[in-house]
This record gives sequence, structure tokens and C-alpha cells, in this order.
Amino acid sequence: MDDLTVRAGLLLDTVESQRAQATEVLERLQQHLTQIDDVVRDEIRATLLEELRTLAEEGRQASASLRRLGQAAHAHLGLWSAAIAACAAAVPLALSWWLTPSAAELDALRASRAELRANLAQLSAQGGRVQLRHCGDIPRLCVRVERAAPRYGEGGEYAIVKGY
Repeated sequence: MDDLTVRAGLLLDTVESQRAQATEVLERLQQHLTQIDDVVRDEIRATLLEELRTLAEEGRQASASLRRLGQAAHAHLGLWSAAIAACAAAVPLALSWWLTPSAAELDALRASRAELRANLAQLSAQGGRVQLRHCGDIPRLCVRVERAAPRYGEGGEYAIVKGY
């Protein structure tokens, strides 16, 4: 039994030695896993940060593009508004230029009006205020006369017109 005990003792020492080695290997493996986990996390973090920076830059570029597009749209709107306002102002100006008489035409119209007023005054003084009508069944031209005024002509066929 002595040999058996020695062998069992050696076997137990070997088992204990291998258990210690296995524990040591497991601890080293655990350390490697921790290191690998840290490396993977750092890589993921670095990749994520790089992608977020790229995304932020693209967002800034898109925002700048939208601002430029908005400014261009405002410029186009301003140009169209100015063109429409110019057309809206040009139409009445053209119509007033076309329809309004010139200074020479106004002077001619004033001279014509003065002449017409003089003619009207002369006409009024010479019987222009005579009241004429159509009288009778067969319409004939007649005039209102002053009944109290004397008659003239060989047979009294002339009478003073009312108002003169």
C-alpha cells in the first residue's frame, strides 16, 4: 500500500498542479477577455465617434446648402417682385403718356375754349337764349315771345322774343 499511497499522493500532486495551472490559464484567459473587451469597446467608440463627426459635418453642409438655397429663393422672389412692380408701374405711366394731351394740344384746347366762350357770349347776346319748341298737330317750330311788347313789321308779324 505504500506504493499505492505514493502513487495516489503523486496523482493528487499532479491533479493539484494541473488545477493550479488551469486556474492560472483561466485567469490569464479572463485578463485577455477583459483586454479584448476594452479593445473592442475602444474600437466601437472610435468608429462611432468618427461616424458621428462625419454625420455632423454632413449636417452642417446640408444646413449651409439649405441656407444658400433659401437665399437664392429670396433673391429670385425679390427679382420677380421688382419686375412685377415695374410692370405694374409702367402700364399706368404708358397709358397716361399715351392718353394725356401734350402741352401744345392743351394750349390749342385752351385757345379753342376761349374762342367758344366768346362765340357763346356773342350768341347769347344775339338770341342764343331763345326758347324754341315744336308746336301744333303737325309739329312746327315756334318761339316764346314777349306778349306785352309791341309788334313790328307791316302786318305785325314780328314780335319781341321773351328774355330780350
